[in-house]
Amino acid sequence: MRFHVGSDHGGVELRKVLIEALRDDGHEISSVEGPTSPDEKADYPEVAHTVAHRVAKDEGSFGLLICGTGQGVAMAANKVEGIRAGVVLDAFSARMIRAHNDAQILCLGARVVGDELAKLLLREFIAADFEGGRHARRVAKMEDGAGADG
Repeated sequence: MRFHVGSDHGGVELRKVLIEALRDDGHEISSVEGPTSPDEKADYPEVAHTVAHRVAKDEGSFGLLICGTGQGVAMAANKVEGIRAGVVLDAFSARMIRAHNDAQILCLGARVVGDELAKLLLREFIAADFEGGRHARRVAKMEDGAGADG
């Protein structure tokens, strides 16, 4: 798989660990966005938008975003048209955001998950395939804004 990876200053160390894990597992890192050290501050919305736009333009690629909780990068990435990003804390959810929601971007919280759990979550995300069927209909409704007010 091909990944675009990014983090703010709060996720630099976990980003390094996960890039190494991706490479060890034979995946390609197409781009890395964000500071090189935790001392170099970065605003997570900018990092998330950059990575999400790269994933949106690079068909078949995936994204990995990391901040303190994962919530901020997920919210920012989901503002990019066609992107579905989700925060996960357990293996089941990591599989389901791919299998049922066709997520292209995995978001993790460096202050919430440790290195080993983060690697497990990433591997579960990678191992899952979108199931399509009734889930494709629901994903299409998300894209169309079905059920949204106004």
